[in-house]
Amino acid sequence: MLKLDFHPAGRHFLQIPGPSPVPDRILRAMSYPTIDHRGPEFGQLGLKVLAGIQQIFKTRHPVIIYPASGTGAWEAALCNTLSAGDQVLMFETGHFASLWQKMAVSLGLKPEFIGLPGIEGWRGGVRADMIQARLEQDSEHQIKAVCVVHNETSTGVTSDIPAVRRAIDAAGHPALLLVDTISGLASADYRHDEWGVDVTISGSQKGLMLPPGISFNALSPKAIEASQRGGLPRSFWAWDEIIEMNKTGYWPYTPNTNLLYGLSEALDMILGEGLDNVFARHQRLAHACRTAVQAWGLPIQCADPSVYSPVLTGVMTPEGVDADQVRKTIYERFDMSLGTGLGKLKGRMFRIGHLGDCNDLTLMATLSGCEMGLQMAGVKLEASGVLAAMDYLAGQHVPLRRE
Repeated sequence: MLKLDFHPAGRHFLQIPGPSPVPDRILRAMSYPTIDHRGPEFGQLGLKVLAGIQQIFKTRHPVIIYPASGTGAWEAALCNTLSAGDQVLMFETGHFASLWQKMAVSLGLKPEFIGLPGIEGWRGGVRADMIQARLEQDSEHQIKAVCVVHNETSTGVTSDIPAVRRAIDAAGHPALLLVDTISGLASADYRHDEWGVDVTISGSQKGLMLPPGISFNALSPKAIEASQRGGLPRSFWAWDEIIEMNKTGYWPYTPNTNLLYGLSEALDMILGEGLDNVFARHQRLAHACRTAVQAWGLPIQCADPSVYSPVLTGVMTPEGVDADQVRKTIYERFDMSLGTGLGKLKGRMFRIGHLGDCNDLTLMATLSGCEMGLQMAGVKLEASGVLAAMDYLAGQHVPLRRE
């Protein structure tokens, strides 16, 4: 029976790659009294968060905010731009790319799933050359969209989205570009307009530091035009009425008011720190984490250093060592949660999240728990990853920013 009174001393260390820890500032903002979602105060809130989220996506075009998970935003992107039987080119980089492909099948689309075979395909990023080659074969332009995952949460890989855009353009193909950056937004550099993305999908529970419950579609004019020409049956997910009502800060249905309070506070925190500073902090912590894993002598799930993720690091355990048992040991002994291996990687690796509300000492505590847990599980480590990460971070002179 689940013990609901389990409250060990100190804070639980939630070091999965999302949902990420929610800062106290955001929790306090979410506790404000709920207001009338048709009243004047709400309109001001709506206009603020809609303008702020455009800055996070780096776009001048509409960003749809749904009271839903990222899965809902996946569906919204597909059903607004594509029609039954449309061919879609999707690239397999991990578990979440695979789930998106399964959704496309269930919606009556015809996805073609390409990628490298077996586990090899789950250790690297999107291959733009393979996408270009396939589009060049599609002389009749039957493929209506290319769907890729920017930051693959299951593997710790951040793919090169500008390269995918260049591949589509080099093939002279009119396909839409749909990108999932659910775990990348506000943690890894992302530029919706500059990179020529037509629909960007994201969620609240990763770099935005909120609980799950908000998701996003950032749009291009080409995507909006496609939605007006056709699309799958839709009502709740339809963009047109939302875009129109958002002009005054409102939604055509009841929005999640208190999560929008939290989003407003999150935007203040992120934009106050500065997006470039946020990205640099994530890259620095990710490098320190990888330094620790390499000192331990364990393989990093992502085999290509050029696409290492700043959001999480996947750690492969030695042959015969169950990664989930290691995670269980760390959870029970140190009250710390790490991400499990998903899909093809179940039991073969664990994931360390270093995103959102995370700093040097957060990461050092996390690595200490991992190192002790690995040793308790009988894994022979080559050296102390904690000391290696400490040396790296101590050598990086980064002043604290105070408001």
